[in-house]
Amino acid sequence: MMQTIGIICACKSELEPFLAHIENRKTTEKAKLMFHTGRVGQVPVVAVQCGICKVNAALATQILIDTFHVDKVINSGTAGGMDPALKIFDTVICERVCYHDVGEDILTEEYPYMESVYFKSDAKLLALAKHAGSHCDGRIFFGTMVTGEQFIEDERRDEINRRFAPLCVDMETAGIAHACYINDVPFLAVRTITDTAEHKGLEVYSDNSDRAGEIAAEIVLKMLHGNNE
Repeated sequence: MMQTIGIICACKSELEPFLAHIENRKTTEKAKLMFHTGRVGQVPVVAVQCGICKVNAALATQILIDTFHVDKVINSGTAGGMDPALKIFDTVICERVCYHDVGEDILTEEYPYMESVYFKSDAKLLALAKHAGSHCDGRIFFGTMVTGEQFIEDERRDEINRRFAPLCVDMETAGIAHACYINDVPFLAVRTITDTAEHKGLEVYSDNSDRAGEIAAEIVLKMLHGNNE
């Protein structure tokens, strides 16, 4: 049986590129969220805009798992560049992610008793992403993401880079990965850069967010069309 993929985006502009590709789309409301079910090619999907922040992201992910019984979750969206090598509209594909605003012993010494602070991406989804990325324009990087409820400009940038050496930062990915981890559901995130240390600020983010969301979605859609499992 074809596995069902959950697609989760924080913002409307990140979700909209998927909606035109979902065939036989049906929309269901739950917990004030709209879940769009259908198929992308041969792959059953459930797509949702979860809203901004890690709690919203985790709640939507749990609903995808409990109510819609998704087998895998892909997070698609935008991020701020942290590594100086990244430029606007480069894409980061997550190999591992952690919180930058949670004490490092909270999740290892207490529930869910993790081996480290990092949630790891699924190997099969990473392989699909690498294959899809090889057929996309633009630069793609694989590595570490960090999540926290703060728009990073200059404050804390050096500290976060020193502690985690991330490629990018956002407000949802670790929350999604966390929910997937405790449910043993494979996870991956694809995030395209809207702003960097050189080109920063909410205005820069706003100017680039629509196109960045489209770029991330293009990669995820290629992954879905390449998923024959």
